[in-house]
Amino acid sequence: MSAPSPSDDRPFEEAESAADPAHPTGTWSETGDGGSEGADGGDSGAVGVPEGEAEEDHAPEPTLPEAVRQRITTLAAAALPGLPADETPVPLRRVARFAPNRRARLGGQVIAAQLAADPLFRQRIAGRIVTDAGDLGAAVASGMAPAAADPVEVAALAYLARPDGWRELVGAAGESVRAEADSAAIANQVREAEQRAARAEHDRAVAKVEADKLRDELARVREELGQLREEARATARALRETQAAQKRAADLLATEKGRAAKVTADHDAEVRRMRTRLSEAEAAATSGKQSAKEARAADDARLWLLLETIGQAASGLRRELALGPTDKLPADFVADAAADRPGGLERSRPRAQDTDDPGRLDQLLALPRAHLIVDGYNVTKRGFAEMSLEQQRKRLITGLGGIAAQTGDEVTVVFDGAERVHGLPPAPRGVRVLFSRKGDTADELIRQLVRAEPAGRPLVVISSDREVADGVRRHGAYPMGADSLIRRLSRA
Repeated sequence: MSAPSPSDDRPFEEAESAADPAHPTGTWSETGDGGSEGADGGDSGAVGVPEGEAEEDHAPEPTLPEAVRQRITTLAAAALPGLPADETPVPLRRVARFAPNRRARLGGQVIAAQLAADPLFRQRIAGRIVTDAGDLGAAVASGMAPAAADPVEVAALAYLARPDGWRELVGAAGESVRAEADSAAIANQVREAEQRAARAEHDRAVAKVEADKLRDELARVREELGQLREEARATARALRETQAAQKRAADLLATEKGRAAKVTADHDAEVRRMRTRLSEAEAAATSGKQSAKEARAADDARLWLLLETIGQAASGLRRELALGPTDKLPADFVADAAADRPGGLERSRPRAQDTDDPGRLDQLLALPRAHLIVDGYNVTKRGFAEMSLEQQRKRLITGLGGIAAQTGDEVTVVFDGAERVHGLPPAPRGVRVLFSRKGDTADELIRQLVRAEPAGRPLVVISSDREVADGVRRHGAYPMGADSLIRRLSRA
């Protein structure tokens, strides 16, 4: 088969396959007389091949280390453009035109295949490479390997120049490369082992620090647990004391209810007796007009006194349940202030409870069917003056809702209508919200509410206005200061 002409423009892949040793292109073939056919198909003259080299060419190619193979490719690629065009094999002519930085990278496989398959090309390229290598090339061409030379460079030059014993040089270089690779691997393993040991030491130090932190945290948690246990014991003691106090209060309340029931029964019996006597008196009056005429004045006086006594007994019962019984009559106050009472014992004056005491307010709200009436702005401007009027109303109404839910009492809060606003939220259950009409004040509306209630019903009016307090007291209500309600709300 004749070789393709230098002007052949086949693709690079075909050129590479043409350089494959398994598919010789005819660029180099041995003849019986040692001649060769030229790369362009013509005779290029007989070129002699040493007899020893010809014998070695029949031996299989040695296995080259990767570093040696790459160095051979690099040297051949660098020297390839220096060959004349007629001495360059056809598959490498296109490679020779590549840029220097692409020649070895893109045409490395074609160059390696051509070096292995074409001894003449190898001799030509080796001559240039050995010459460029200087003293090292001359030493390798003579079959010597300088001790200080790079084994990869020596193996590459020996492979190309192929002096006597070149296989030993290539094998020695391979052993050296493998030894260096093994040394590098061992050194890498040693570094990795040292790094693992350092990481292990670091992890041990970190674990020790974490263990110290955990011990400190455990000590702190144990201390907090001890404090919590102490607080739990204190809370349990306080709970037991509160339960005991609650039981005592319940017993006292039951006792007071029993007394009230007994007083009410006695009062009802007395009323029935009085009615019986009244009926008897009326019967006697009808049976004897004459005697009744004479005794009418006395009977009327006794009847009036009896009814007055009954009314005073009912009023005293109400005061006893709420504030305790009074031991003085209006005349006693006048006598104490303006007259002496010979031989009379000085009466002890009962201590009145503070009108701002929330405990007294609780006692009054505990009365059955109590009605709590609140002067709205009088309370809010004393307790929540820093808020807006809308926030004051909302705060007060919400607190009164809690009292209504807790006591079950009727609650009415009254505001002046001059500042009434629309769109108020719905009042809580049991709380009545009122605004005075135009021209009226909340004070007058409170007095109207008090006058509308039946006599004897417990009425509690919250206002620090002295005029309001005096006015409702005359109608049987119990006035309390605004601070009593403020304290009661803050306690809730």
